[in-house]
This record gives sequence, C-alpha cells and structure tokens, in this order.
Amino acid sequence: MTATPQTWTGRWVADRAGIALTGSDRLPELVGLALRAGNPKRAHLLVSNVLGKHVPQRPSVVHGTGLELGRRVRELLGAEATARAVVLGYAETATGLGHSVADGLDAPYLHSTRRPVPGLAPVGGFEEEHSHATSHLLLPADPALLAGDGPLVLVDDEFSTGRTVLNTIRDLHARHPRSHYVVVALVDLRSAVDRRRLDEAAAELGVRLDLVATASGAVELPEDVVARAGRLIAEAAPGEAPPAAPAAPLARVELDWPAGLPDGGRHGFTARDRARLDAALPRLAGQLAEALPEGARRVLVLGFEELMYVPLRLADALTERLGGDRVRFSTTTRSPVLAVDDPGYAIRTRLAFPAHDDPQDGGSPERYAYNVAPGSDPARRFDSVVLVVDDVADTPALHEGERALLGQLRGVTDRVVLAVLPSHRPVPGAASSPVPPLSSASAAVPVPVPVPVPAALPAPLYGPAFSSYPAEEVAWLLKDLSGVALEAPTEEREEAVQNGGAHYAESLPVEYQPSPEYQELFQQALRGSAGRIALAVGTVAETLLRERGPGLVLASLARAGTPVGILIRRWLAFAHGLSVPHYAVSIVRGRGIDPVALRYLAAHHRAQDVVFVDGWTGKGAITRELAGALAGTDFDPDLAVLADPGRCVRTYGTRDDFLIPSACLNSTVSGLVSRTVLRAGLIGPDDFHGAKHYAELAGSDVSAAFLDAVAARFGEVRAAAVEGADRLADDPRRTPDWAGWAAVERISAEYGIDNVNLVKPGVGETTRVLLRRVPWRILARRGAGADLDHVRLLAAQRGVEVEEVDGLPYTCVGLIHPRYSRGATGGDGRAVTDIGAVTDVDAVTDVGAVTDGRVVTVTTGRDS
Repeated sequence: MTATPQTWTGRWVADRAGIALTGSDRLPELVGLALRAGNPKRAHLLVSNVLGKHVPQRPSVVHGTGLELGRRVRELLGAEATARAVVLGYAETATGLGHSVADGLDAPYLHSTRRPVPGLAPVGGFEEEHSHATSHLLLPADPALLAGDGPLVLVDDEFSTGRTVLNTIRDLHARHPRSHYVVVALVDLRSAVDRRRLDEAAAELGVRLDLVATASGAVELPEDVVARAGRLIAEAAPGEAPPAAPAAPLARVELDWPAGLPDGGRHGFTARDRARLDAALPRLAGQLAEALPEGARRVLVLGFEELMYVPLRLADALTERLGGDRVRFSTTTRSPVLAVDDPGYAIRTRLAFPAHDDPQDGGSPERYAYNVAPGSDPARRFDSVVLVVDDVADTPALHEGERALLGQLRGVTDRVVLAVLPSHRPVPGAASSPVPPLSSASAAVPVPVPVPVPAALPAPLYGPAFSSYPAEEVAWLLKDLSGVALEAPTEEREEAVQNGGAHYAESLPVEYQPSPEYQELFQQALRGSAGRIALAVGTVAETLLRERGPGLVLASLARAGTPVGILIRRWLAFAHGLSVPHYAVSIVRGRGIDPVALRYLAAHHRAQDVVFVDGWTGKGAITRELAGALAGTDFDPDLAVLADPGRCVRTYGTRDDFLIPSACLNSTVSGLVSRTVLRAGLIGPDDFHGAKHYAELAGSDVSAAFLDAVAARFGEVRAAAVEGADRLADDPRRTPDWAGWAAVERISAEYGIDNVNLVKPGVGETTRVLLRRVPWRILARRGAGADLDHVRLLAAQRGVEVEEVDGLPYTCVGLIHPRYSRGATGGDGRAVTDIGAVTDVDAVTDVGAVTDGRVVTVTTGRDS
C-alpha cells in the first residue's frame, strides 16, 4: 500500500513569496516555512519539524535528534576531548536541542537566557542580530563552567549567517581562550560569503572550528522578499483560534520535583543533574498520568519558552507510561509569526496571550502557542494539554483575564493539566563581576576583559566508572588515584605514622580480604541487624526532614558515611518521594575537611542546606574535626549519624553501641572505594582529596547487598522511625555530653597510653583497628554477645587478646599498639606473645626482636 504523500509545510510561502530551499533532500522533511510578523530584519521563518518549538512532535523524535547530533560530536572529538567538553545552547529556541546534544555527549550544559536574575551577575553575553529579542545573558551558577580549555560545543537550531555564533565565540574567547570550538545545528544554510567569514575569524583567533549539522543547503530569497511578505501578511486570513465554550476542567499537579535539581540549563546542568532527572522521570510521569482523563488519546505536553528540556523529557516518560503513540510535545514562544490555516503552511493556528513571567528584559509583552488549537482539521485536536511552567511563570497573568493562556487552552481541549516546577535559583554572588555583553558592532575585535576568574572546580566522580554505586546514589567529590601505588603493609604504615614520618592519610593499607568464615559472619550480622539499622536510618532521616526541610543536601564523610548517606537518601525517596542530592566528601583527622569540596558544595547549593553524615561516633574526634573545619563558614557543623555511643552529636538514630555491618568490611561494602588520601604531589590546591576504586574486587562486592537488605526493612519500621524522631525532638538528653571522650581519657590513663588517638571506642572503630592498624588488645564489655563475633574472629586471626571488663561504656574498645615498631608484631604481622607481666605502666622492655635483619627495641605498656 502506497503512503499518501504529505504536503510540504513550506509550499504556501514558497509559491507566494518566491522563497526556495536548495541542497539536502532532507531539508523539506526537517523544516517548513512561515512569515515572521513584525520583524523588519527578516521576512521568513524556518519552522523546524523536529525541534519541538512551533510544531508538536513525538518527544522521542525531538530528543533523539539532539542525541544523534551529540553522538556525532563525540565521534568527532574522541573520548579524551569529549570528557573536557562543555555545551552551550541558545535561547530560546535551541535550549532543548542543546540539552539533548549534551545528553549525547554526557557533558555539562549551559544555555543563554533572556531572563535576568537579581543579584546574579552575567559572566558574558552576546547579540543575536536578526532576532526579535537580541540580548543573550550567560548566568552559570558556577562561573568556572565556561573557564576550562576543553572544546566548547555551541548549539543552535539553524546556522544561517553564522554571526550569532561568531559573536559568541569572540566574546567568550576574549575571556577564556580555548583551541577548539564545535558548532552544531539542525540545518546549515550559510552562503559562501558566510562560510568564508567564519573561516577567517577562526584563523584570526588561531582556533579550530568544526561544524556538525543534520542537513545543509541554502535559502534563495528574491530581492523584494520583505515587501512581498508584508503584502501577504496584510492579505492573509488570520489563523487565530478563539477559545470555545464551555471551558475545559483544569487540574493542577504539584510535581514531586527532586530537591535542588535545576529545572534546566539556564544556570548550568551537570552529569549528576542528568542522572537525578533520569531517576525521577518515571515517578513524575506517573503523577501527570494520574491527572489525565482515563483513555486520553491525544495528549500535548506544552513547555514554556526557554523551559523546553524538562517538559520534553516528561513527555517522553509520559509516552512510556501511557503506551502507544499518544503524546506530542511543543513549547510556547516569544516569536511573532503569521498563522495561516493551510496544510502547506507550517503555522496553522496560534494562541496569543500576555507574558506571564513578569519579564524584565524589555521584550514584547505578548507570547504565542502555535499549532495547539486544531483549526479546520479535527484530527489535529488534542483531548488533553499538559502545560509545564516554572514557579516564576505561575502568576495571575497565567490564570486571569480574557486572553490568559490557561483560559485559552481550556477552550481548545477537554482537559488542561498545569504542572509547576521550582525555578532553580542560584545563590547570588557566585558569579564574577558584572560583564556587559559585547555589542554586535564591537564584536569584530576581541577585547580582553579584566574579569577575576576563580580557580576551576573539578568535576565529581560517579559510578560505575568510579565505585560500584549507581550514579544517582552518590557523587564523589574525590580525585581518582586508582592508577597510583599507595598501599603499604600495615606494620610499615603504623611505624611511619607513630614515628611522625608520615600522616595516616598519605598512604593506604592493603585491602583486607575476608575469609569465607568472616564473610559468613558479615551475612549473619546483616540478617540480624538490618531492621535495627533501617530504624536508625529512618529516625535520622525523619529528624533531618523536620529540622532542615525538603531542600536538604547530603554530604557523607567518605567512606564509612557513604552507605549511610545513600540509605538516608533512599528513605527520603521511599517515605516522602524526595530525591535529594548526595555527595561523598573527605575529612582527614588533623587536616580538616576537603576545602575544594566545600567550595564545590557552596557553588552548587546553599551552604545552610548541606547536612554532613557519618556512620557512627567513637570518642568524637571527627565530630570535633568537622566543627573546627567549618568554623567561620555558613555550613552547619551538626553531624548526623546512625549510632552515637560517644554522645557527641545531636542528630542520631540511637546511642546504643551496636554492630553496623558496613563496619565489618572495607571497600567491598563501600562501593569498592578506598579510604581517602591527602598527599603532597598527588593532591594540588585545586584538587579534591583522592581515593582509589578497587574494580578488581568486584567479585567480593557486597555494597549493593548491604543497602538492599536494609532498605527492604523500611516499610516495617516506618511508623517506629516517625515515633523515634518525635521522641528525639523532645528529648532533653539530646544535647551532647561527650561521655565517650571522658571514657577514652580514663582508658588511656589506665592502660598507659599517652595518645587518645590510639584508643578506638565502639564496635565500628574496633573493627577498623583490626582491619587497618596494628592492634594491641581489645576490651570487651563482659557478657557482650553476637555483636562481637566478628571482632573475636579478627582478633584471633591477628593474635590479639580480647579482654572482658566491667563497667565499659561501649560494647568494645580497640587499642592500637602504643609503642609500635615492626618488632611489636613479629615477622608474621601478629602481635608479640606476652613476655611477662609488667606492673609499671612506664616500664620499658628491650625485646630485641629481629625483623628484616634489624634489632628493634620495643617500648611496652601495661601487661605487654
């Protein structure tokens, strides 16, 4: 059966105005033609069929077109350059296309905007000479986004003369020179003169400039095209579509938008943002689907001017939710275009309505929605319209008045659904000093602008490239040191640390490989404590939500805090439908928290929203370290933990000292990530602290199993967690009394240890001593049960005594050897056999142990 040929939607203009397209056979498939209204600079408008702006289109086609262009750019650049690329899109028409190209590259994205933000200074700007609204602002939340030297990919819907791109490149190159620019467009329609001008500019600047387009060709215009267009506009029957009565019902949906997630690329959109949106889309589409009438056959998701990408992705997800071919996507626009209800004309109908976002840029007060009303063709009618706007545009002008957009939509469909997103509001002052846009007249000569440029912030690491956790679970604010040899035998590390020759964070212990017996103990411990951990997670999460609000940002202390941060994040999604940002940051005893990570958090979030998370407290050394490091900043130093036996924090799930199974193992329960590293020569002043990804241990990885086992118990403990948060809120004993620190000082004095850092209280810290350090002895509360099975097994493997004592405030305490040298453990790494009771805690015994051919004197303490 032969398909009926479609009328080209440029035929009406081509026949009457004498405009012709030449070149690629794909051009008529990609674009139609219309006449601009009120623009004396250009008579015609190329109307894209795949952009999702003026012509409703399948969302998969719109997104897929951009993805394909992004993949072509990736092939052009290669892997190394792609990893350093940044994508810049043009407002308003190409904001969604640029986003989609960035998706294909998996690159950070920014689009220009015509919406100024009070208090936020632009880092650049440029002019679009032929447009009805010319000034573009660049307002990244992180000014360093455009300050790198990697390729800059500039995306527009059409490349007609190249002047806009050239103005952009000159402006940005004067501020942040780079060697490679790539221009991406749906159609390349430049003349030979325009091509030569761009080539000359690239040579002048000394840069490489490539172009990637879906199709190329040229537009042939008669000399009197403006006059012809004027006559046609005056004569044409308008394609306005007055609303019909009665008005369709209006449903409002409060989308469960992930806290802190930008609503688009106006201020920057990162790979992490992309992963968070992908994870949230099925849930958001479900909310929209519930608001639609049962059996909706033809649904339009209508975006709002620059807000194209998120409505596009919602439309795509809604398509999957509804099934079939029932969803189309387009957006409103500022562009005034003549509407003619003819199959050979690209703009069949238009709705004209007052601007409803309180524009401050001096542009036209009127806005338009094209091809939304059915006109003379009932088959083009949508039975439901989902309008997606941000909260800045949810004003009385959207709802009230004879010509308000919502009222007009209710006249051309059976159901209108309004979905409002929170507009991303970056913190004012994050950008550099104000920079006026370069005018088109002055753009011919690059003029250096004295703008202070802050040091570029490094990008986070994500799984599965770094760690076994999925990208949406955590962003690691760390530097990947996986290729660096950092491991040293435990005994060598301990000797160097205690002798003052090295800091513990300058090297890594050899990762402990558990025996089958120990692995079974871990599984038993997990089965026995998963519910208890789930309750602690829920109590902490509910407390944080009450006290910090839904906009909280989790920053877990790598690495023990990371699985806890993931569990808290999962609880908030499970119990409240929230998707909160989660980062892992490094803190080093004696050197503080990673300052570059703090800069990153402050650049992307409100410091007051950041909550630091760890697994448990011991004596409170890290709690004190965190408070000292954050003094004088806007960050809240209140640490949130699952267990606080040290009684040194206000936000906790319990103060019992119990086994959290993630303390039983090292990287294999923490996403295959090492402890963090801070070492001169590896970590520069603008680097995150470092860590390694032990991908080779994947066969032993139980990170996901631990998280899933705990999360599976959320449902059964939800009510108890809410009650626990209620009790905690009213508990006068919540204030830290630092009883753990006092107990450590008592133990240190009793056992003749002059350094409290060698006393590690609590089940978690004791486990770490046995896994990473040179243990001297283990103190266990008399009668402690199964919580210490793994400790007893590790102690037996290390040849360490477990001493049961009365009155211990913790379940157990691990003591690191207080006068350590290699001889203290013997050649096999096990603790030396007691050489006899020594009652004087300051006694010195010359053991004369021989290690590696050297005689080493061992200073021992009580009963060594």
